[in-house]
Amino acid sequence: MNNVLREFWEDNFIEKQEMWGFKPSQSAMIIKDFFIEKGIKNILIPGIGYGRNAQVFKDNGISVTGIEISKTAIEMAKKHYGTDMVIHHGSVTDMPFDNNQYDGIFCYALIHLLNSKERQKLIKNCYNQLTTNGYMIFTAITVDAPTYGKGKFISKDRYEIHKGVKMYFYNKESVKKEFEKVGLFEIQEVTENFPFYLIKCKKLKKL
Repeated sequence: MNNVLREFWEDNFIEKQEMWGFKPSQSAMIIKDFFIEKGIKNILIPGIGYGRNAQVFKDNGISVTGIEISKTAIEMAKKHYGTDMVIHHGSVTDMPFDNNQYDGIFCYALIHLLNSKERQKLIKNCYNQLTTNGYMIFTAITVDAPTYGKGKFISKDRYEIHKGVKMYFYNKESVKKEFEKVGLFEIQEVTENFPFYLIKCKKLKKL
């Protein structure tokens, strides 16, 4: 999906998503507790959307920076959560947007929308923006989702579910393949609107 099409799709998606409310995802609640336990003070959220998964971190004293391709979503975030949170406008495929390093990175339900090269780039760029001993956590849809195998086949475990919406479905082997070199230490299963993996990595050294 090119950036123009992705922004068009996400603008429309975000407008519908806002109607779902502002309660953080179950994944965000789990990771909030994890980050508090680990003493994380500042995080980056690539694909921050309109901020529903950000406020729970701010409410617990964690500084949040976001990246978001949808201008509509950024305006909604400012409307509902104030203007004190830095949100870089652009695609996560164009990271980095600053030279900062973060104690934690939380990327929710985004990585599976990217192709293989984009996923590799996102993982590497996130890892490079972590402080040593920092944590990055991705939520990714799994092959147990009811949409797996539906739509137009693109490549192994990747399908075009709707026009312009291409989705890669992870199993534990593909998680290990993509994340084992960036400090993967746990794959946790969580079910929300879809079955997800929480993919947890810790930075011990530079790539």
